[in-house]
Amino acid sequence: MIELLIKSLRDNYKIAVLSRGYRRKSIGFLLATDEITVEKLGDEPYQIKSKFPDIFVAVDADRRNGIKQLEQMVAPDVILLDDAFQHRKVKPDFSILLTTYANLYVDDWYLPTGNLRDSKAEANRADLIVITKCPQELSLSVQKEIRERIGPKSHQKAIFSYLNYTKVLKGKEGDITLDDLKNKQITLVTGIANPAPLVAYLEAMELTFDHMQFNDHHFFTERELDVLKEKECILTTEKDFVRLKKELSQLFYVEVSHQFLGDGKQLFDTEILKFMTRNS
Repeated sequence: MIELLIKSLRDNYKIAVLSRGYRRKSIGFLLATDEITVEKLGDEPYQIKSKFPDIFVAVDADRRNGIKQLEQMVAPDVILLDDAFQHRKVKPDFSILLTTYANLYVDDWYLPTGNLRDSKAEANRADLIVITKCPQELSLSVQKEIRERIGPKSHQKAIFSYLNYTKVLKGKEGDITLDDLKNKQITLVTGIANPAPLVAYLEAMELTFDHMQFNDHHFFTERELDVLKEKECILTTEKDFVRLKKELSQLFYVEVSHQFLGDGKQLFDTEILKFMTRNS
């Protein structure tokens, strides 16, 4: 979602991204440079900086301090906060709430029983609600049912999206296609919260593979890397790729993006444009 916002805004606005930098090997405020390492910045902000080198990317567990530092150092037009909906010390001008199709927040429960880190009633603060990871052929009747269950307020729009995986795989030594892998011994390596959609996609593409699954934001040990170096071909996510690319050569990642159902992209762009125009 952060990448989608960057693509929507980068041509007309000076953008900064502020993340906590979860599990990074540094402390305090840090503004990314071209020489920054993934260990110091954290995998997700490093991925964003690598993909959008013209964007300012910073990390700080203290969001208020991070915002203050960015305003003083780069004076951006807009600051995108990653995973910050539950941070009450920061009052954003525009909030996007993501909830997955298979586990809507209205059906979820609070940590540690469920995944919620905030009261369900706080969803009323959202300006835009995106139901993510939907089936591509989600009917209008089911969309209507989900909207009724969520019950968006009059100021809110609820739109639906699905994950779009590319058939062209990116690697250190060039791109290949999924068809190029049909006769190879493939190992899928994931260190993300929920690899199930990616696994389902690769299976649907009739690929046969072993799956080595690690915890989210996993930093690989020397022993684990030695095992991976023996593999013929490794597929991974873009987030894992930034942690592994220095160590492995036979490594490719499957790029993923948000795609909206129906008129969702038009509604998304309209809401973002209205907000930016109103606050320019």
